[in-house]
Amino acid sequence: MLPPISAPAGHVPPETPSARDTHLREAAKALEAQFLAEMLKNAGLGETKGAFTGGPGEEQFASFLRQEQAKEMVEAGGIGLAESLFEALKERIDDAG
Repeated sequence: MLPPISAPAGHVPPETPSARDTHLREAAKALEAQFLAEMLKNAGLGETKGAFTGGPGEEQFASFLRQEQAKEMVEAGGIGLAESLFEALKERIDDAG
């Protein structure tokens, strides 16, 4: 029995439009989440105050908290940045193809 034929190394099979849209939307959501996490950081979310704080450990893990909160914000609708990015990327790909 012969082994199955596989695509040559470096060959990427073409994506269906719906799969491409899914990848683009996920990338746009990730970018919006990163943007929101930076905004939350600059707003002071997760800053330690006072003498009885978690110390350096709390400061290090505050970024994880901000990132997860930003992801949840995006899933709840966010600020609309992901949808704008998605539409712009989709239009650019459609024009190139």
